[in-house]
Amino acid sequence: MKPKNEQKTLEIFKVRLEEIINKEHPLVRLSESINWKSLEAKLTEKYSEKMGAPGKEIRLMVGLQYLKYMYNESDEMIVQKFVENPYYQFFCGNEYFEHSLPID
Repeated sequence: MKPKNEQKTLEIFKVRLEEIINKEHPLVRLSESINWKSLEAKLTEKYSEKMGAPGKEIRLMVGLQYLKYMYNESDEMIVQKFVENPYYQFFCGNEYFEHSLPID
């Protein structure tokens, strides 16, 4: 199923990742060099609205896969580290720091 376009609401008690990360960190620089819009456009064609569970954001899923292979981690470990690492979250397209698992 295609990812939902969730509306982002202003949450005054959440911390914006851009305020706490170093803009020169390798993952920040890498994320800025990837054409995420192009990837999203190409991969959106592969989703079916009639099959499967509701989809997650494409950038999140591609980002997690990239991090998984880059750091040679299991699915479970990369998701656990995602919760702890603001650079992983920024790389995967989060605007705010999240304290919960992004996927099961």
